[in-house]
Amino acid sequence: MGKIRVAVIGAGVVGLSTAVCVAESIPDCSVTVIAEKFSPHTTSDIAAGILRPQFSPETPVDRQRRWFEDTFAHIFSLAQMAEAPDVGVQFLSGWEIFKEPPKERIPFWSDTVLGFRIMNDSELKRFPQATFGWMYTSLLCECTHYLPWLENRLKNAGGQLRAGKITDFWELDGKYDIIVNCSGIGARALTGDVKIYPIRGQIHKVHAPWLKHFVRVGDGTSYIYPGLSSVTLGGTRQKDDWRMSVDPSDSKLIFEACCVYEPSLRLSRKLFEGVGLRPARAVLRVEKEKLEREGCQMYLVHNYGHAGAGVSFHWGTAKEAAQLVKECTTEIRLRPIYTKSKL
Repeated sequence: MGKIRVAVIGAGVVGLSTAVCVAESIPDCSVTVIAEKFSPHTTSDIAAGILRPQFSPETPVDRQRRWFEDTFAHIFSLAQMAEAPDVGVQFLSGWEIFKEPPKERIPFWSDTVLGFRIMNDSELKRFPQATFGWMYTSLLCECTHYLPWLENRLKNAGGQLRAGKITDFWELDGKYDIIVNCSGIGARALTGDVKIYPIRGQIHKVHAPWLKHFVRVGDGTSYIYPGLSSVTLGGTRQKDDWRMSVDPSDSKLIFEACCVYEPSLRLSRKLFEGVGLRPARAVLRVEKEKLEREGCQMYLVHNYGHAGAGVSFHWGTAKEAAQLVKECTTEIRLRPIYTKSKL
């Protein structure tokens, strides 16, 4: 048989990075990304883009550490390039502060970021609201730049992009040999997985070029992340909230909360407000599955449920999903002719 046909559903940071990993690591595959929305209209485009994982207590820590290390190494290499600003990546240093010390005073990702240390009393004086804090340097990956770069990288690897909404995996039967499900919050309807739910996030982008360091309050409800051309202010973490419109009351709360930690924001100019639905799940799902119907087989690889760690884990989970795709291609090439799906 010829090339294995792979369809990746979803064009956010997880979908595009998975498509790139498959296209570049499995030469006998042809890869097509199918999505209802592409950048700048994806949930990933709303993300602040800091590489700082949200700990998932039900996902094994060693998997989370590996996903983050792989992602950090990938973005680190991009930040070293002359084209880094065009890709949307940069190093960013700052403070993460807590009103009360966290249970884990040293997080699992502390050895991966750069220069991690606990703040001393003098440094904490900058934030009288805090009793404990961390200083470290991480990476910022702005998806409004990064996603178009991934699209071009995919095309250079022979991949294609196609607009469309998939409501049933079997719509693709006979057209593709392997389906990779990176549909984010859309996985709830597409797979019937009731374990996935939205966490609504609303953000501001403002013009405040004098800010050079990030500030994050430990629970993640308030953060200030200076980017290449704007500063992202957040945010909200509203579980099971499907609203996609900007809420003016949230806007006021976000801005006022951020001004507590960085009063000079009152001199900033508002550029944009947006809402995204983080696809949350107790255990991030990276696994393969085989569907059967009327004698036909369909190979699926799932990669969704990243919640607020989509940017932090994207390349690590993409590499793992690509390995699962590779296992499926081996099985497809070894199976008897008569078990193939109808064309």
